[in-house]
Amino acid sequence: MAATDTTAANELLAVRAAELYYEENKTQDEIGAILRVTRWKVGRLLQQARDRGIIRIEIVHPRARRLSLERELTARFGLRDAIVVPGPPDDRELQARVAEAAADFLVSVRPIPRLLGVSWGRTLHQVAECLPEGWSTGVNVVQINGGVSLSKRPGTAASTAVMIAQKAGGEATLLPTPAILERLETKRAIEGDRTVSGVVQRARGAAAYLYSAGVADTSSVHVDSGYLTPDDMRSLVEKGAVGDVIGRYITAEGTIADPELDARTLGLGLDELRDSPMSILVIGGEAKHPVAHAIVQHGLCSVLVTDEHTARSLLDAAPDSTTSGEDPS
Repeated sequence: MAATDTTAANELLAVRAAELYYEENKTQDEIGAILRVTRWKVGRLLQQARDRGIIRIEIVHPRARRLSLERELTARFGLRDAIVVPGPPDDRELQARVAEAAADFLVSVRPIPRLLGVSWGRTLHQVAECLPEGWSTGVNVVQINGGVSLSKRPGTAASTAVMIAQKAGGEATLLPTPAILERLETKRAIEGDRTVSGVVQRARGAAAYLYSAGVADTSSVHVDSGYLTPDDMRSLVEKGAVGDVIGRYITAEGTIADPELDARTLGLGLDELRDSPMSILVIGGEAKHPVAHAIVQHGLCSVLVTDEHTARSLLDAAPDSTTSGEDPS
């Protein structure tokens, strides 16, 4: 009984020390004088309060990061780096935070990727907008997959690549082709053009790739841009597609969902992402959890920029033995 009383009294003392420290802004010396204990005892009481969950410290700045989740992700999946931001309930704010975090990563990454390969889409255009003027010096950008479309919406492949390059004092090399061709022979003819093949070859030499991923539904930019019809998308889903990576629709196993469609898709392929010195995936939101799982679990990225809900979903779904690039099939 005496031990129980002592434990309860010590816990109350820890609560009081926490209140004085965090709410009254008292120093440990001041708290010691008030509670009639040494400052060393105050330090132990505050640690006890943290260990028992009496106090919880949360950093709420929109550019804060979830460092413990980042460590878990890198260890579990063998990633080079992970950047995890808090997940606000509003999807638009979430996408903005993820894009801003990706921009921050690009600014800080060393060595500077003098040739950066970029894909396109709504998320990457947000990243481009978040990058500050002069974010780096002498960084050239090359487009890694086709993206010419009839859509007049902002965020086209060309505008994204040019914006990223101009803000770094570099130049953009564009791939002036559609993402998906209607006929295989047309794709082969375009791919054989000296200018187009030169851009693709240049893209293969990029020091890093920056890309996002799309969902396999009618909200896809490929439907919006006119490359695919809603019926095409339904067919892809029936074949197991969970989303697209640089224009290539993949299954949960990280394989191509429709080889015939993939053969008509122009640009780099999945192997280039796997073999790249640095492939940076920028992704967030519950709708993209299935494609995020496929990409991360099957080694299609080495750097992940995401939100905490996506990070937890990845960790909850993967066994501890999962390693980057493993294919359980």
